[in-house]
Amino acid sequence: MERLTGTGVSPGAGYGPAYLMGAAVPEPPAGSRHGGDVVAEVARVEAAVERVAAELEARGEAAGGDAQDVLAAQAMIARDPTLSSEVADLVNAGTSAERAVYEAFMRYNDILAQIGGYLGERVADLEDIRDRVIAELAGLPARGLPEKGDKPYVLVARDLAPADTALLSRDIVAAFVTEQGGPTSHTAILARAMGVPAVVACAGATSIVNGTSVLVDGATGTVGLVPSQEEVAATIEAARSRDTALTSATGPGVTADGRPVALLANIGGPRDLELAKEYGAEGVGLYRTEFLFLDRDVAPSEEEQEAAYREVVSAFPGGPVVVRVLDAGADKPLGFLPPTENEPNPALGARGIRIMRIFPDVMAGQLRALARAAEGSEADVRAMAPMVATPEEAAWFVAACRAAGLRSAGVMIEVPAAALRAADLAPAVDFFSIGTNDLAQYTFAADREVGALAAFQDPWQPVLLDLVAMTASAGVPCGVCGEACADPALACVLVGLGMSSLSMGAPALPWVRAALARHTFAQCRAAAVAARAQSTPEAARAAARTHLPGLSALGL
Repeated sequence: MERLTGTGVSPGAGYGPAYLMGAAVPEPPAGSRHGGDVVAEVARVEAAVERVAAELEARGEAAGGDAQDVLAAQAMIARDPTLSSEVADLVNAGTSAERAVYEAFMRYNDILAQIGGYLGERVADLEDIRDRVIAELAGLPARGLPEKGDKPYVLVARDLAPADTALLSRDIVAAFVTEQGGPTSHTAILARAMGVPAVVACAGATSIVNGTSVLVDGATGTVGLVPSQEEVAATIEAARSRDTALTSATGPGVTADGRPVALLANIGGPRDLELAKEYGAEGVGLYRTEFLFLDRDVAPSEEEQEAAYREVVSAFPGGPVVVRVLDAGADKPLGFLPPTENEPNPALGARGIRIMRIFPDVMAGQLRALARAAEGSEADVRAMAPMVATPEEAAWFVAACRAAGLRSAGVMIEVPAAALRAADLAPAVDFFSIGTNDLAQYTFAADREVGALAAFQDPWQPVLLDLVAMTASAGVPCGVCGEACADPALACVLVGLGMSSLSMGAPALPWVRAALARHTFAQCRAAAVAARAQSTPEAARAAARTHLPGLSALGL
């Protein structure tokens, strides 16, 4: 069969006819004008925007979970007063409502694309809102999905918006394939939450003809076109074998010779706890608290924060709960803080701990709320700072944690400076946690949201493994909280490099637990040595696997 290759972001195998989702509406003609009634034209836009926002909220409420949060944020974007003002200005100048919406949204698209990062990933969302509003204005049907047929279909698109996927389920869609996107895109997040196989950044995906039989392997990132029945059966059987092996692996993470490895979950808030516990997380390795703060004009009160933190802390008595303080600024601006100076390259600007040093009261309030949530708890509550680069920054953060009454404080290793001189940071902190996504971005000077640079985000890059090893050698407990941990083979390598904990999206936990249970620490260490000796990620992966024979039994 013909094969396309992308990035597997949600494991499993899916097979069915392709359904290619095209653009929702055509671009309104440039230079189109309205009939002269400015008030009526503006009112038309406002009504269309409100209908779209209400529909997004309704879909979110029907879906619940992650989808509700995502679609609520989209509705807020649709109602953004700055966008409304931009549209009104264009209408006042004579531009038609449809064209005014198109031009105003495109200006923001360009800005977000240049910023990159969290906001760069929102370009697809903004385009979807734009198209829905224009469809409302023009009386056109919005982009839609087919009704459920006799069998699930494979949904193929340039990219997918949350509103398209929120109400889908495994009995409707067999798999997702997109030409754009990455492991942190909304398509990836929702696919993993639904348990639907997904491949993103798949070059040539939109050239697939509607109705073509497609076989998707969300573990390997392979998309097969017009496969034989034997190929379909073999791929599905391999996925089932993996599932069987996974369900047999329970309990705490441990290697075959008894070396413990804490297997933790990355979460964005209390909504994610049920899934984390379902997949056997021993605790939380990364609580992304910025979701409490984003898209708000007023900062959450300490009481609101305390309640959210307490719910997470109480879910894991006796287990670690690592809470990352607000990782904002630059690509994740906060509406309730005054803007910092204009940054030509925000990814290298005031973000993470840097923005907190500009506004220390915000972090102090967050630490106080976390300390109160930890009082009387049986969990091992740990505070963690993002984007730390120097020993002085590490010492400043730890002192702030101690002043708030927190017993354990550590830092993320996300920039090469911190990894290279981890031994200088170690005396000030209680632990390290390596964020592989940003560490790759800054090591290779390659924006992680740019699909054309995806190869630089491969966590098997030997230089990244070198930086992980250097960090582990600094002498403090060290874990990884990047999605690199979700690769069972790489998880074994990371343990061989000295990691004592691994944190990932909850659905990947059984895979990693099963892989570790089939290998000794000596095998993991040998795999790590072999991988670091290579010069390419492909060679590193292949070399490591020669020392990890248990992966074959898992069908990996």
